[in-house]
Amino acid sequence: MPEISRRALGALVGGGAVGAVAGTTTGAEAAPAERPFRARPGAGSGRRPNVLVILGDDLGWADLSSYGAPHTRTPNLDRLARQGVRFTDAYSGSSTCSPTRFSLYTGRYPGRTKGGLAEPIADRSQGLDPHHPTLASLLKKAGYATALIGKWHCGWLPDYSPTKSGWDEFFGNHGGVLEYFSKLGQLGDHDLYEGDAEYRDLRYYTIVLTERAVEYVGRGHDRPWLLNLNFTTPHWPWLAEGDEETGAGIAAKIRTATSQAEVSKALNHYDGGSVAKYTQMVESLDAAVGEVLAALRRSGQEENTVVLFASDNGGERWSYLWPLNGQKFSLQEGGIRVPAILRWPARIDGHQVSHEPNFSPDWTATLLELAGARPDPAYPLDGTSLAGYLLRGERLPERDLFWRVRGNRALRRGDWKYYQDSDGEDHLYDLAADPREQADLAPDEPELLTGLKTAWEKTAESLLPYPG
Repeated sequence: MPEISRRALGALVGGGAVGAVAGTTTGAEAAPAERPFRARPGAGSGRRPNVLVILGDDLGWADLSSYGAPHTRTPNLDRLARQGVRFTDAYSGSSTCSPTRFSLYTGRYPGRTKGGLAEPIADRSQGLDPHHPTLASLLKKAGYATALIGKWHCGWLPDYSPTKSGWDEFFGNHGGVLEYFSKLGQLGDHDLYEGDAEYRDLRYYTIVLTERAVEYVGRGHDRPWLLNLNFTTPHWPWLAEGDEETGAGIAAKIRTATSQAEVSKALNHYDGGSVAKYTQMVESLDAAVGEVLAALRRSGQEENTVVLFASDNGGERWSYLWPLNGQKFSLQEGGIRVPAILRWPARIDGHQVSHEPNFSPDWTATLLELAGARPDPAYPLDGTSLAGYLLRGERLPERDLFWRVRGNRALRRGDWKYYQDSDGEDHLYDLAADPREQADLAPDEPELLTGLKTAWEKTAESLLPYPG
């Protein structure tokens, strides 16, 4: 059977996704349909690329029109996919914000570090150890300029900050969520910073971040650079540009809150949102990405800049996730499978789709190799570099993708997935045939189940235990 039909969602999304990528659902010009990924060995000048990593926040696997969303139009991200590679089987490093960011920044399982055990980080006592090597610190050591714009969510000042973990510049928020206009965050205080100093701007946050990113990529850089651009869109509260009045109501609740629970309730915005509002937010994210990519093109750096777009975890209340089951916080497919697009015109052809499973730590290893930087041997990576696959057509080694959260466990090997639910019941799924995880094959394949469970437990034994 051809590989494209054996990977989990290639056939299910099928013509809808391919059509979107080809421009048929966005009104774009006709373009060749996606073809299975094939490397272009020998391409490029050998110059080290710039690296632009863009994260959406709680963006579901099928929230982009290039992934099959029926009611959302994302022409800029669809164009990015046409110009590069769309990954159907990409995963986040965890099912919530900060553990995934730990895994992306460090290239390691979140449970390797104390701060990564928080799911997610919720107070000032937790964060990413400034002494731990990161993608930024390792690229900085290799001669890169580094910046992080947007959501950090790996600890608050005074102990934790991007500028303490390898990024030369930081403009954004430390916490996991904020009200888009006032910039009041999850601790109930102001959470927009330039470096370590508070910064005031009452405009819609996505616009503010976009302007900063446009300015950064448009500078006259004299060396290669890394920019982590972490949007909060489309994370709750459910606010789009022009929703200042609704935002002011949420901000008022935060200011009068007498407990952390009341702050969280206001920001969770359970009494707000709709499919239409969520669509506005996703489309504003797409527009923001389009502005940044246009600035990159104007700067003359597009050809030799690696652009990686992904989400930090699976979708939430209003996300479109079909045909996946589960959502954020769960290790079911809907909680960890994410859209992922890679573009590097100098080295990788466009109009391609890849069904190779990968997850956040893989991208850390990949970007380090593409940039000519070395991991720190004292902190071995858990990710596998995709550089050989992407540039030289090498086969990826057989490996397991591993996840551990307090309520679930999961491991993927090839098309097989071992999953343990919050009741401690073990399940086994063939994702190629059943990406919705409905046909539990655990009773039919006891030896395979045991093997995958044993592999999960062996890896889990090497991680830090959860406190309490």
